[in-house]
Amino acid sequence: MQKRLNWQGRRACEEIWFPARVPGNIQQDYAAFKGFPDVHFGENVNAFRALEDDVWLYRAEFDGLELDGERLFFVADGIDYRYEIRFNGRLLLEHEGMFTRAELDLTDLLLGKGNRLEITILPHPLAPETRRGDGRDEASWSCKPPVCYGWDWHPRLLSSGIWEDAWLETRGEDFIRECSCSYRLDEDLSGAEVSFRVDCGQTPVIRVWDPDGRPVYEGTDCVFRLENVRLWWCSGQGEQALYQYEVRTDSHARTGRIGFRRVRLLMNEGTWAEPSGFPKTRSVPPVTLCLNGRKIFCKGSNFVRPELFPGEVDEEVLRPLVQLAKDAHMNFFRVWGGSEVNKEPFFELCDELGIMVWQEFPLACCCYPDDEHYLSVLRQEASAIILRVRQHPSLMLWCGGNELFNNWSGMTDQSLPLRLLNSLCYELDPSTPFLMTSPLMGMAHGGYLFRDYDTGKDVFTSFRESKNTAYTEFGVPGMPDPAYLREIIPEDELFPLRRGGSWELHHALAAWRENGWAHQDIAEIYFGKIDSLEQLCEGTQWLQCEGYKAIFEEARRQWPHCSMASNWCYNEPWKTAANNSLLCYPHQPKPAYEAVKAALRPVMPSARIPKFDWTEGELFTAELWLLNDSPEETEDTVTAFLELDGETVEVLQWKTGRCGPNAHKQGHCLQWRLPRLESGVFVLRLESGHGSSAYRLLCRPADNSVRPKILNM
Repeated sequence: MQKRLNWQGRRACEEIWFPARVPGNIQQDYAAFKGFPDVHFGENVNAFRALEDDVWLYRAEFDGLELDGERLFFVADGIDYRYEIRFNGRLLLEHEGMFTRAELDLTDLLLGKGNRLEITILPHPLAPETRRGDGRDEASWSCKPPVCYGWDWHPRLLSSGIWEDAWLETRGEDFIRECSCSYRLDEDLSGAEVSFRVDCGQTPVIRVWDPDGRPVYEGTDCVFRLENVRLWWCSGQGEQALYQYEVRTDSHARTGRIGFRRVRLLMNEGTWAEPSGFPKTRSVPPVTLCLNGRKIFCKGSNFVRPELFPGEVDEEVLRPLVQLAKDAHMNFFRVWGGSEVNKEPFFELCDELGIMVWQEFPLACCCYPDDEHYLSVLRQEASAIILRVRQHPSLMLWCGGNELFNNWSGMTDQSLPLRLLNSLCYELDPSTPFLMTSPLMGMAHGGYLFRDYDTGKDVFTSFRESKNTAYTEFGVPGMPDPAYLREIIPEDELFPLRRGGSWELHHALAAWRENGWAHQDIAEIYFGKIDSLEQLCEGTQWLQCEGYKAIFEEARRQWPHCSMASNWCYNEPWKTAANNSLLCYPHQPKPAYEAVKAALRPVMPSARIPKFDWTEGELFTAELWLLNDSPEETEDTVTAFLELDGETVEVLQWKTGRCGPNAHKQGHCLQWRLPRLESGVFVLRLESGHGSSAYRLLCRPADNSVRPKILNM
């Protein structure tokens, strides 16, 4: 039996109690009680800065329960971050960490009436030799997600409290204290030896059903074989076959799912030969995913926390986010290490929809210490994370954290936190690959702009010249629509953009390398002086759409040397004024989402275009390609058209011939002398049996007398 409690909260320095939600966050409950204004608007989020050093209290009261020989436990799946739990005045637990479950036996302290459960939430952790407000460095001695200390797309907002579910639970002798399932696939993947680990006082009955609901096993043996198993595949490569199981005693049961798959990381093509010379002591690491014996190109995005307050996250929040990724032909999320590890509904949805997960531990951009206390907390928290997540077939690999091998983090593969994480993953989940950090040698983070300030090259050029094994982060910023901006920026600040105030707080200005993500200066290089918010939004959206298409398609063309492409980033935890994201908070697609969706179709015609910005009289060139990420052989006919000031010209036709599964084919190269265009814009459009692809590009007049036409220009 489980019983939910009615919780109250209190700021320790004040006397009044207020309603508290579980799951939830205590600062959010306090803000609702006090009538704080909308956290997304203007500079309202700064009101939470005054709460950072506070102690908080939870309490719940209940009368005694008829136990009938059972024991009464309090169970909390996660409490953030340092806390104490008391029951009827007795201190039962002091804890640091947010991912480890608390299970406390209350039976011997239970009263007939007036039982009181109390939780004290202590102030947020602060690394030694840092001051409150120093930013992400404050998180370097804790396992609390560093993003909440402030990032270039996330405001500083430190929350805490009972962020996962919590309840009272009665347990009899046959209560199943632990239940986990593992398996070993035959070498040819045809059958599997299934093993259950069950801890309870009674021999349970185990039942397993196949993905169609047909029973395939029933018995009390914890180790048994299943023949002719159906494999779990990522989206686009096969079915997401999920077996159901139930482990039952007389009065208790646990259920779960099994997805049979084998995942390995292999060396990328050509990487053993780099660098040259002998003796060679190190090569770039393997980052080609091999799923069930098939090499897969991973195409997706970086998933970040979906809410400022993690207690708000549930299946309703997560489902549209994961569904939109599948709809955009993604098969992969890199779950970034600066955020908390997602709740169970995220992994369950990825299991169902075929989205593979690269899961990082909550370490990012800091130098995490070889300190004994920190390592003990990291061991505890990482173990809890691994034991919870390892059951999911969508889990593709573990990673120590984000950007740890660089001059701002200063860690190496000899740093004890990373050696510990590697050891724990091997011990608790040996069949899942592990990488120390991202990026590693051969891989790339960046760039993050449509045009590089130093070289003047746009992403069409720079990514065509790059030869990386994986692009695990890259970005092109863009703004949302003006109507969305009016929901967060006060009317008197809307235009022109200026430093300070809401534009800066919402990351449009001064957010990254002294710049923000609006980058009006880059837009004006292509479109001339921008005189309105509408022009700025449409101009940056145009660059973001064409930039992301160019990068994703180029990364696919570089397969099999390149095996991954995931843009920074997919979603947002709050309403930003400009960002690299594909979705505006909470799950509203930007125009760039549709552009990426077009660029990730399993089979599609594609054009390798040298640059975005052309001039009247130049010889426009483009290589034609057929991209095929599907497991089937295909062929097609591709026809190229140029749209020039309302006139459509057929340029060439290419019969592709056969293109193998998970392979791409290069075809003809078109050439066309560009005429003077009064619009300053032209479109290359490719038509084929697998749909069309379009690229909207600039063509300036030789005398620069025509401005490219965007809204109101």
